[in-house]
Amino acid sequence: MNEGPAVPHPDIDLNLLRVLDRLLAERSVTRAGEILGRSQPAVSNALARLRAALGDELLVRGPDGLVPTPRADAIREPLREAMALVAAILSDGGAFDPARFTGVFRISTPDRQSLAVVPPLLDRIRRLAPGAALHVITADRHHALDLLDDGKTDLAIGWIDGEPRHLHHALLIDETLHCVLRRGHPLLKRKARFDIAGVLSFPHVVVSATGARTAIFDDLLAAQGLARQALVTVSNFTVVPQLLAQSDMIGVFTQIAAGIFETSFGLATRPVPLDVGTLPTRMVWPARHDRDKAQAWLREQIRTVYRDLAR
Repeated sequence: MNEGPAVPHPDIDLNLLRVLDRLLAERSVTRAGEILGRSQPAVSNALARLRAALGDELLVRGPDGLVPTPRADAIREPLREAMALVAAILSDGGAFDPARFTGVFRISTPDRQSLAVVPPLLDRIRRLAPGAALHVITADRHHALDLLDDGKTDLAIGWIDGEPRHLHHALLIDETLHCVLRRGHPLLKRKARFDIAGVLSFPHVVVSATGARTAIFDDLLAAQGLARQALVTVSNFTVVPQLLAQSDMIGVFTQIAAGIFETSFGLATRPVPLDVGTLPTRMVWPARHDRDKAQAWLREQIRTVYRDLAR
């Protein structure tokens, strides 16, 4: 005799919903447990209780981790909104005290921003919120929005255009583009002309987080009927200082990244000798975090870091 589907239990512990919210974001029992501060068996036990209460498997094994069932997919966004609302309601009773905070701040940023921004941001967090941790994911603008939508980050920094309505944003800095090259480079000799023709006559090292062989500078050049030769393309900045120091290649990066190459690695920088405008770097976060006092505090720390960098 068919007994029909299981009847969901009417009373579900709020802590179980917190576990479900994190499992749907992380798709991993281990990672969810690390963020929640719970053991893997405790998270597995919570998932078993949720399955029994809701009458659904919720998350099943897939080739790359846990995969949500259609039922779990349907409740994921409403659950995230509900958990954010509960957190906001419970936190409204008092001011946020960073010295007592013990959570994890999760942000994404492109590699070019991480070079200059993460060290001073971490320094502020260690001084003002010593119990907090910082989790940084390197991501381009498309991946950054996906991470926000999946609940894997709380905030994104970078050149992000066309923000969806469910995201709020604030301008952090407008950056110009700078050429980075070794100090003994032929273009820096006294009689050499540092113009765009000279810059494009040398091979370039290109950094593209997406794995493509072009970056935003190539798009800006193409708009003016110009192009450069990408001799080396890499997905991050790790090897860039060494490549530039040991060759006549040129890199074109935003002013913050260029400044780090100059001060930390002894390379030379010059503004790009072509009017290509500026690149806006924004901070983007879900609207549901507007009333979250911890997140508001984090956003203010990031604004302070960028104000200091712009001086």
